[in-house]
Amino acid sequence: MDFLISDALAQTAPPAPQEPGLAGLILPLAILAIFFFLFVLPQQRRAKEHKKMVQSLTKGSEVVTTGGLLGRVVDLDDNFVQLELAENVCVHVQRHAIASLLPKGTYKAKKQEEQRKTPR
Repeated sequence: MDFLISDALAQTAPPAPQEPGLAGLILPLAILAIFFFLFVLPQQRRAKEHKKMVQSLTKGSEVVTTGGLLGRVVDLDDNFVQLELAENVCVHVQRHAIASLLPKGTYKAKKQEEQRKTPR
């Protein structure tokens, strides 16, 4: 009856798994480097440019706030800026709420355009 049942032979133990070492760290480090160059550096550059722009504000600068208000800087101090939105209409906004500087004359051109649209 030995021909129906084969003899069971002991198998050798599989080799022990080796430590990944330096090769196992390459992929995670590459992912971190890509993340840093794609997300962190551009954000730092934008923050630095915004800070420089906010520090360069002067009276008469024409700006747009993050809320979308268009105005001319009338007065400023360390933390706040007073914007003229229309004649005798001024608001105070925080300096960091200024989104961008506009080219000179933009505010005046916008004001003239609105005056032409307003029926009298």
